Amino acid sequence: MHALDTMRALASKAEMIHLNQGDVLFRTGETGTCMYGLLEGSVRLTWIDSAGHEGHEDIPVGHVFGAGALVMEDHQRLSTATATSDCRLIAMNRDKFLFAVQETPMFAVQLLASIDARLRDIKLADG
Repeated sequence: MHALDTMRALASKAEMIHLNQGDVLFRTGETGTCMYGLLEGSVRLTWIDSAGHEGHEDIPVGHVFGAGALVMEDHQRLSTATATSDCRLIAMNRDKFLFAVQETPMFAVQLLASIDARLRDIKLADG
């Protein structure tokens, strides 16, 4: 079971988001209040690092992103998330996140595994 499976099990219809290609989900500097799970399509996170270089990450279907918004107070988004194709996502706010961690503790482990896999993919892509 993956973190996205738990999100899907807890999601209501109101937490389902549909984006068209080119739509921006969130922007760098905005205060984050949700994390997202990608069910269909593709999303690209883009940022500018401290040296002024542009970076990006393409989120694969089945992964979650934006979790920092749920674990840090007044979290400012570090990237801009743009749909690179039509996509369908699940949004999870802090209250639902805390419920998921309390009721299904493996959710936290699954979330960490998903984040770790994404970080490894970025490191491998950077060579």
